[in-house]
Amino acid sequence: MTIPADADARRAVPPVICYPTDTLPVPDMVRYRRALDGAMAVSQLLAPPRGACHFRVKAGQFFRITSVGGPQVGDLNLWHDGDLSERFYSGKTRALHGSHVTSGERLWSSFPHLRPMATIVEDTLGWYGIDAFGGSVHDVIGTRCDPYTGNLLSGAQYHHCCHSNLTRALADATGLPLPEAERHVHDVLNVFMCTGFTRDTGQYFMKASPVRPGDHLTFFAEIDLLGALSACPGGDCSSKHSSDGVDCHPLRVEVLAAESGALDGWASPMANGYDRSHGRQV
Repeated sequence: MTIPADADARRAVPPVICYPTDTLPVPDMVRYRRALDGAMAVSQLLAPPRGACHFRVKAGQFFRITSVGGPQVGDLNLWHDGDLSERFYSGKTRALHGSHVTSGERLWSSFPHLRPMATIVEDTLGWYGIDAFGGSVHDVIGTRCDPYTGNLLSGAQYHHCCHSNLTRALADATGLPLPEAERHVHDVLNVFMCTGFTRDTGQYFMKASPVRPGDHLTFFAEIDLLGALSACPGGDCSSKHSSDGVDCHPLRVEVLAAESGALDGWASPMANGYDRSHGRQV
């Protein structure tokens, strides 16, 4: 390989943000936080260690994921309740907000809908920022631990990984057979997980999550949601992410409803306005 004479100059070209967000719709955080202040829990459930749970949230309600018992990360999938084809789009969320998300940022849905599904209203780990290794929390860069990669790398048959947990949870929520439910499981929001990319090799890394019992992430549901949350078999992901040998803990999910009138004037976002002609006249 020959290094060109102007290699340093090429590397020094400054980057350009792909998707400037100056015109992105801004969530009404003052309204959301005021509504959350008076909200009451209407349901509560646990994702057990190395397992998953499913839950439903009406548009205009909140849901909160809380660490209980010990440091634990979770993998979150979201669908439009009643239409599994509209689901959380981690790649576009990453393109709009960055590799990790926090308060005031949104989880966006898949094409052709491309609208906010949920807005983060509270993040008790918002203080973490980006550490000296380039790590941060709540990532939309990892995919989810899965049995296929495990089999590829080690020949294992491991069934408590997040992909399988989410598949079972969705099958339980919808009555779909496992093979059909699996087709709807998608890349996740890694709740509480601390991740980044190594600067020398560009490899995805994980490190011990800073989460502690009581830490939580609270979302406002912009549309009717069906959710599934896996309590990752990696525990706090300080060493492994598909293992029966590390300490794991449950994650609590609460659904909260605001007081009557707290959201007067609010409406769910419409689906994306693109005409879907794709440049052809019909």
